[in-house]
Amino acid sequence: MTDAPPGQDDGGVSGVEAHPTQLGGFTARSRPAFGLRPTLRFTLAVSLTIAYLVFAVWVSQPWRSDLEAEIGPVMAWAIPVLLAYIPCLLIGFLCFTLLLTRYHPPPLDGEWPAITVVVAAYNEERGIERTIERIAASTYEGPIEVVLADNNSTDRTAELGEAAARRYELDYRRSFEPVAGKHNALNTALTGVTTPVVVTLDADTLLNREALSYLVGRLMSRPQDQHVCACAGALIAENAQHNFLTRMQGWDYRLGINGVKRTQASYNSALVAQGAFSAYWTDDIRAVGGWPDAIGEDIVLTWTLMGSRGLVQYEPVALAETIVPERLRHFMRQRSRWARGMFEGIQINPPFRQPRVLAKVVAGIDYLVPLLDVGYIFFWVPGVILFFFGHPLLFSWWSMLVIPLTLGIFGLLRRWQDRNVFGRLDMILEHDRRGFFGYLFAYQVVTSSASLRGYAQHIFGAARRWK
Repeated sequence: MTDAPPGQDDGGVSGVEAHPTQLGGFTARSRPAFGLRPTLRFTLAVSLTIAYLVFAVWVSQPWRSDLEAEIGPVMAWAIPVLLAYIPCLLIGFLCFTLLLTRYHPPPLDGEWPAITVVVAAYNEERGIERTIERIAASTYEGPIEVVLADNNSTDRTAELGEAAARRYELDYRRSFEPVAGKHNALNTALTGVTTPVVVTLDADTLLNREALSYLVGRLMSRPQDQHVCACAGALIAENAQHNFLTRMQGWDYRLGINGVKRTQASYNSALVAQGAFSAYWTDDIRAVGGWPDAIGEDIVLTWTLMGSRGLVQYEPVALAETIVPERLRHFMRQRSRWARGMFEGIQINPPFRQPRVLAKVVAGIDYLVPLLDVGYIFFWVPGVILFFFGHPLLFSWWSMLVIPLTLGIFGLLRRWQDRNVFGRLDMILEHDRRGFFGYLFAYQVVTSSASLRGYAQHIFGAARRWK
């Protein structure tokens, strides 16, 4: 952990498990002056979702009757709950929230604060020069300092990073941390940060020219007359066309992850200001003790900030490209790590402890995510297999109704992003049909399997790894 600079009040916080009533210096906040718009949006979205769920329960009564006749009354309810009703609840809440939320871009004029871009790196000689080059090409109008948070790299990462920074005349320095762990590298870098805003960036993440402006602009916004303490940027897959696995991941970043984060941010409660690309007020990070010793250090930090009445936002136009795993074992390891990070966030900062009501609900949705994975792997996949062998009990025409609904939702998400993100940035992305249908029909099998492995690793205390 890092300490606040001498003379700065750290809010009396000595660790990530503490919950200060007020965060540090630049973003001190109290209760909202008003909260009608997010509260009204939430009330309408929940009401519509409940109506949709009641309709689903009513219309699926024949399916439950068939299940009860074959496998008994308990499973006749358990299977629809896992396969239909929980997905209806989550998908309905997402859809109605997004339909009720209008995007307003952050202001891109006025004075810009000095920022420090901390690039977390471990043996990144293959890509560090491109990362530094993209930072140098940023249109951000305020002062930028770049810090390479070197976590004991044994290759030429430090040498190539410094050479690139010199070539592009950046204000640059290297922070070295010999102890393994991304949180250690970030906290060591944090001790030397003197700017009011710190931006974290993974060494394999490439910024769009306007990304920093949109990200910091959203961080400086004041929803409900309150400061935002952290803001997550938007990520897309840089290597999406490499193979079938990366093609599916490309669509996941564009549709799934983007849609979920936009939903959460509608209630000022984006649950992950991811370390790959996010902005924070420096004093706020110091006030809660820095990045925690956790495999999902960015998740736990975000939930800790929210637990201190902090608002966390997401800016979909603050776009950066990230290298996604190209091999299945690397992908499985990444998604297992994400699942473990979610469990760590729930364990250290339970949703019911969140001081804001909307944050309680948004964070509480994560309790349902493992049930989705269990239902998909243990009921949906066997049901599809049985269907092709002439036994349509689990996967029937009721289940097939999900397909046109999903296509419609993804179509709306894609159209919104094309218009509001790629159109605004004058970008054209290839619309890969093969990857899309793989994402629609096969991708969830892999991600749910990885998540279940991550849950088991957390429960049984398996060793943690950064990469």
